[in-house]
Amino acid sequence: MQVTVSSGNNINGTLVLPLFEGAESVPETNEGIPTALKSQINRVLGDGDFKAKANATMSLMGTEGGKAILIGLGKEDKADHHTYRKAGATIVASHKKHHGNEMTVFFDTSDIEAMASFAEGMMLRDYSYDHYKMADEDDEKTELSARMNCNEGDATALSAAIDRAASITSGVHLSRDLGNCPPNDMYPMAFAEKAELWAKEYDNVKVQVIDYEAAKRHGMGGLVAVGMGSSRKPCMVIFTLNGDQKGQHPVLVGKGITFDTGGISLKPGANMDEMKYDMGGSATVFGTMQALASCGYDKKVVGITCMAENMPAANAQRPGDVIKTLSGKTIEVLNTDAEGRLVLSDGLWKAGTDFDAEYIIDFATLTGACVVALGHEATGLWSNDEDFRTRIHEAGNAVGELAWPMPLLPAFEKEMTDSKIADTRNLGAGRYGGANTAAAFLKQFVPERGEGDEAKQITWAHMDIAGTYWGAKTNKMVGNGATGIHVRTLVKLITGQ
Repeated sequence: MQVTVSSGNNINGTLVLPLFEGAESVPETNEGIPTALKSQINRVLGDGDFKAKANATMSLMGTEGGKAILIGLGKEDKADHHTYRKAGATIVASHKKHHGNEMTVFFDTSDIEAMASFAEGMMLRDYSYDHYKMADEDDEKTELSARMNCNEGDATALSAAIDRAASITSGVHLSRDLGNCPPNDMYPMAFAEKAELWAKEYDNVKVQVIDYEAAKRHGMGGLVAVGMGSSRKPCMVIFTLNGDQKGQHPVLVGKGITFDTGGISLKPGANMDEMKYDMGGSATVFGTMQALASCGYDKKVVGITCMAENMPAANAQRPGDVIKTLSGKTIEVLNTDAEGRLVLSDGLWKAGTDFDAEYIIDFATLTGACVVALGHEATGLWSNDEDFRTRIHEAGNAVGELAWPMPLLPAFEKEMTDSKIADTRNLGAGRYGGANTAAAFLKQFVPERGEGDEAKQITWAHMDIAGTYWGAKTNKMVGNGATGIHVRTLVKLITGQ
């Protein structure tokens, strides 16, 4: 979607008019609206036919003055930038052919961030995944465009804010594309090839692919064990942005199970098609690297994606196996459907030993238990550092992506290190607290920095996006399928903007 800025009062296409509850007429600041259209809007508002409740819309068509869409912002004293973002998304979600492809938005505010949030909502919602559909010859698909009207003195700043939002949105949409891609076309090396092709677009980006044979040589027992049963072998893809920069930097780690049958511990057949989304963590990492690169971020960031397809086969891992991970620690495999934590064990260790990590954050569609706990409304958030956990929580709040703090208790760690024959076990002792025990397991593979009594575990956080990467029907930024969640959170956290 193309969004531009204008300080003129002329209207291209359909007028979009955001209004607060209680508005009885067109705001006086909205000059340039044709008299006939303005009269119709005032009549609708004056008669109380449109009350401007949050995200309510009304279309006005067929007037001499043109077409208009009224969009409600709710009560003015409760409105914030999220209100504007949701309103922008609602306009695109409710857009019909008869509205046309051009829109002009007139604001009754000079708040640049509010106007940019409205534009961001429109861009985020203007997404569909139709690569596998035959095009209808009679359906001429024209890209939507919107022009944001503002004061002349605000035009430069608003344009810059919208351009940045467009760059970040490109990362969100990439994450969605990766997640929505069917698993026959999205498999570990296909992901790697997309990453290599993408890296050619930027001079300051490097992508390294560790293939199956190299992973075996390096001792990546978690990654190898999960993916060895598939004919489409696992790999690790490492993204580096601004690799020439020195000093500590963020390292992001993503779970990338391109399809999860559960392995020998086979899942039930119902809704198994949704397991193509099990690479959402890696999609989040890739999307974030795209957003940062597109924004022109000039500091070093590393992303590690652990890609595998979990299939049952004669050579697949079994319940009862013991595997040795990159860290040297062993894992007793009690259930092959608890596989995401196995690939992450290698990714986390590599993040902390091969890179000078300021902090490590992993992303994973890890547990159904997290969905039971938080539904599709919030991501589970665990960390070994309360201040860091708060920073992530606040970054998510700032962009409207909720990450809910969860407990990382010593009892959970004890439970996950209670194997009789290995250093750790990949399943808790019972059905309770499954999202918490999974986080406690991952903590065992976060390296320490320093030596002796000075050694301290690298700052780390785990984000379980099982409930938020897909199926989040209340997320107004997306219609269906993959959500691209937390690309915007990460950009906010990393850049501070």
